[in-house]
Amino acid sequence: MGRRIARQQLIAWRLNSLVEEPYHSALLIIAELSANASTHGRVPGRRFELLALIADPHVLRIEVSDCRGDRHPVRPAALAPKSQSGRGLTLIDALADRWGTDPRHPNAKTVWAELDLPTDHAA
Repeated sequence: MGRRIARQQLIAWRLNSLVEEPYHSALLIIAELSANASTHGRVPGRRFELLALIADPHVLRIEVSDCRGDRHPVRPAALAPKSQSGRGLTLIDALADRWGTDPRHPNAKTVWAELDLPTDHAA
């Protein structure tokens, strides 16, 4: 449901037809961060929060917050070759121009990714 709403918002911002690459990258990033939050950041009875916004006219910022501030994503370079998880972060690392984590009060975290938009795009 959240991904569908995010897709509709990206279309409303005209990212689908004017800047196709960031649009498709954003959908993949939203899907992966949402899956990570529901898999690794899950606390019974609590959900995750998805926020997509145009931080300035040239940056699309995607944020997913969950209730597991004690579990932070591992950068792809730190993964063991035979690791069974973490491959989605390799995808995010390849698609996003920047990404990272921020602590969120009281014991939560926000994982964010940013995509640079073309200079001629105005949402």
